[in-house]
Amino acid sequence: MAKLREVSCAFCGKRFFRKSGQFNEAKKFGWKQFCSLKCLSKDKIKKQALVCENCGKSFLRQPSGFSPHNYCSRSCAMVVNNRNDPKRKPQFKTCIACGKQFRKSSGNIKYCSTKCWGGRKPKYTSQELINIIKQEVQSLCRIPSRREISKISDSCKKSFGSWNNAIIAAGFEPNRSHSQRMYKRSIAKAADGHICDSISELLVDNWFYKNNIPHERDVFYPNTRHKADWAIPAKRRKIFVEYFGLANDSPRYDRAVREKIKLCRKSKISLISIYPQDLYPKEFLEEKLRNKFKIFLTS
Repeated sequence: MAKLREVSCAFCGKRFFRKSGQFNEAKKFGWKQFCSLKCLSKDKIKKQALVCENCGKSFLRQPSGFSPHNYCSRSCAMVVNNRNDPKRKPQFKTCIACGKQFRKSSGNIKYCSTKCWGGRKPKYTSQELINIIKQEVQSLCRIPSRREISKISDSCKKSFGSWNNAIIAAGFEPNRSHSQRMYKRSIAKAADGHICDSISELLVDNWFYKNNIPHERDVFYPNTRHKADWAIPAKRRKIFVEYFGLANDSPRYDRAVREKIKLCRKSKISLISIYPQDLYPKEFLEEKLRNKFKIFLTS
C-alpha cells in the first residue's frame, strides 16, 4: 500500500493527504500543491479587488490594469470625467416641434425624434395634391416630372400608389414610367424648335437657347447608329453633350452609356455628360450647367 503524506493546500491552507510519490515529485520541481481543482484555478487568478471611485462597487482587475483612478465601468468613468471637466458636460437643445429638451449631437438637428421631424411635414388631401399638379401643368404648359414637385412626391405615393397614378388622377397622361423606359419617349418641343425626348432634355435645350450656345440635336457618332443628344460646333475637336437620365437605373442603358464613352475616346470627341443631379432640384440647374459650359459662356 502506497504511503501517504499530509500536505497543506497552497491556496486555502487546508490539510490533506497525498501519495508519497506525488508529494516528492512536487517538492523536487517546486510545484504548489492544492487540495482540489477549485483551489488550483483560484490560485491562477491574479486579479485583485478594487473599489469604484464613483459608485463604491467592488470589482476585480488585473494588476497590469491598475491606474491612479479606478472605476468599475466606462459609465462611472464618464460620470466623473464630465463632472470634473465642464467642457465635457452634455449640451441640450429644445425641439422646435414639441418643445422637449434633448441631448445635442453633431449636426444641426432641430427635432428630438423622427416622430417630431415627420410631424412637421405638410399633409395634403388627395384633392389638394390634384390641385397642385393642375397648377403646375398650367404654369409649365406640360406634364411636370416628379423631381420638379418633389415636395408632394411622397404624399402622392401614399395617396395614389405612385407619381404616375397621381398624374392620371389629375386627368393627364403621365410621362414615361420605369416599365416604359428605353422604348417609349415623352416628346417635347424646345423654345428653338428642337424636338426633345424628355422634359429633362427640354430643360437643357432651353438653357442652351437662353445662353446663346449653338447646338445641334441627334448627331450620329462616327460609323455607328448611336446618336448624341447634342453637338456643339468647335474648331479643333468635336464636342458631344449627352444627358444620361437613366444612369444606374437600367442595365441596358448603362451598356449604351459605356459604349458611347468608348466611341468618344476612340474618335477623339470631347464628351460632356449631364446627369439628373445636375438638373434637379431646378434651383441649382443654372449654377451647375454654368460650371459645365463656362468655356462657351465666356468666349
